[in-house]
Amino acid sequence: MKLLLGLLMLSFFMTGAFLVPFIDLLFKLKRKFERHSHLKTSETPIHDNLMKGDVSTPSGGGILLIALLVILSLSYGFFIQEENKLTLFILIFTLLSFGSLGFMDDVKLILTQRQGKFLGLGRRKLFIAQSILALIIGGLLYFLLGLDNLYITGVANLQLGIWYIPLAAFIIVSFANAYNISDGLDGLSSGLLLICLFAFLALAQTTLDTTLASFIGIWIGALLAFLYFNIWPARIFLGDAGAFGFGATLAVVGLLTGKIVALGFIGGVFTIIVASSLLQILSKKLFKKRILPVAPIHIYFRFIGWEEPKIVVRFWLAQSLLAVFGLWIALLSS
Repeated sequence: MKLLLGLLMLSFFMTGAFLVPFIDLLFKLKRKFERHSHLKTSETPIHDNLMKGDVSTPSGGGILLIALLVILSLSYGFFIQEENKLTLFILIFTLLSFGSLGFMDDVKLILTQRQGKFLGLGRRKLFIAQSILALIIGGLLYFLLGLDNLYITGVANLQLGIWYIPLAAFIIVSFANAYNISDGLDGLSSGLLLICLFAFLALAQTTLDTTLASFIGIWIGALLAFLYFNIWPARIFLGDAGAFGFGATLAVVGLLTGKIVALGFIGGVFTIIVASSLLQILSKKLFKKRILPVAPIHIYFRFIGWEEPKIVVRFWLAQSLLAVFGLWIALLSS
């Protein structure tokens, strides 16, 4: 525990030290390049109008956080002989591979003015790339770590065999996109992620998984420092590299604990957010009308007049309750 707390504090202070000059750099780049660019719009004008105050805030904080998380985790793994190298490799591979999908979009956002998302690969190519990477990660979990079970508390422990890979891939892609969609209000996604990670840290500690616990501890320290600059009014946004990388890695953390059902509850608000967006898309495709004036659901609350900090804190509270419930479900099967 002392080592874990030391890693968390080291990560916090290192991230805080690097974030200040990094934010200044992003502001300078934004001011330099936006003068030579034209504002590009997306297909969601209501969403863009609600978010118009955020155009001047630089994005791309996830690039720095991913770099620090990888460096600190690898350094810890190099010096600690008991570290599970396969688990650490899968976590870092997930973080870097999914983070790279959003990196192009972050760079374009730094160098241009625009509204909306997905300037990089485009929706279709992005989904295909995510699916391929998620299947690879699911294969690593299955073939290297031998994970293949779906435990439902009080019901059954299903041995899925090779079918574990597509299930894991579906969960990874879902959380990667859920996190990206939730990254729309100051401090929302980072705060929700912190709550999830504290729950998974408790699970890792109960199973004595020092590799997973140390990785989560380093991650929590970095997020605490980032959240200081990300809460309303935000000085920096996470960006797509961080959103995709963190969302996918959160899913892998849940899969590594073996508590897939609990993952759905611990990350419950992310599930609700992506479900609201998916239902909106399906309704428009199938019935040619919208369920809500604007989606996802946290943007809808902004649309009806809720203040941004009020939405964020109430979502944090809901996530806390769901995380406690999910942790309880997970511990029932321990």
